[in-house]
Amino acid sequence: MHPPVRLVAIDMDGTLLPALSQTMSERTGRSLQAAQAAGITVAIATGRRLAYTLPLIAGLGLRANTPLITSNGAVTCTLGGETIDRCNMSARVARGVCGVLRPFGTVVFTFDRPGRGELVLEDLSQANGRIALWVEANRNAIEVVKPLELALVDGDDPIQGMAAGSVERMRAAEKALKASEWAAECESVRTEYPARDLSILDLLPPGVSKGWALERLAARLGVNRKETMAIGDNWNDLGMLEWAGQGIVMGNAALELRGLAKMRGWKQAPSSDKDGVAVVLEAMLRKMAAARA
Repeated sequence: MHPPVRLVAIDMDGTLLPALSQTMSERTGRSLQAAQAAGITVAIATGRRLAYTLPLIAGLGLRANTPLITSNGAVTCTLGGETIDRCNMSARVARGVCGVLRPFGTVVFTFDRPGRGELVLEDLSQANGRIALWVEANRNAIEVVKPLELALVDGDDPIQGMAAGSVERMRAAEKALKASEWAAECESVRTEYPARDLSILDLLPPGVSKGWALERLAARLGVNRKETMAIGDNWNDLGMLEWAGQGIVMGNAALELRGLAKMRGWKQAPSSDKDGVAVVLEAMLRKMAAARA
């Protein structure tokens, strides 16, 4: 028997958000509010940077102290703007990684500054070809610097990096990075969207992941892993699924991840298109109410 959940970390794309959508369902939004009202800390855990996350949750009525784990764990803050935790990537390492990953696809680095220059890349036309929707949504934050290494100055460390391309090329990029001299100084986390033949390879300081950030957040809140639930749909959620005492994998997750879930004893939720997060939270809240009764 698991103890009652006190902390739930929930991925955004493909989990809170339906496939190919930037809008959360009303039912899912209500379930988040209900969980908070029941005394559960709801943490949003996403690969998105903070500025790309806030517009999607700003109107949900969540509390200002709602934790947001962003940039795949590199930055944790509250919805109200308080910084909780952060870990930047060394500019020296970022420069080295550029040379390794440039042949495989678009390389982007994220900085902690608002407006243009928050995102830096060197080939906008290449990015438009593979991640056009992302480019359009972030156009006002993008600065083009060629070669990209010129934007990576010692003392001005990026929050994280990202390489994007086809599934096959990003798998090859991940292998190349792990075989390079930078492997010990750069964590890589792959996210795949096979239906669009799109993969993103997130680049982070060593050890940083959603799971790392969730563990640190739980310690700050005085919550142990058995009282923690994690819900996700992709490989960048693996760390938090493994750390949490209760892991939930979405029905729309990759087949390999769903297979791993069976081996690890994680439960499976309905897909994000069927309000899977709401189904899980509603069931949890009913169980808590019954236990109190």
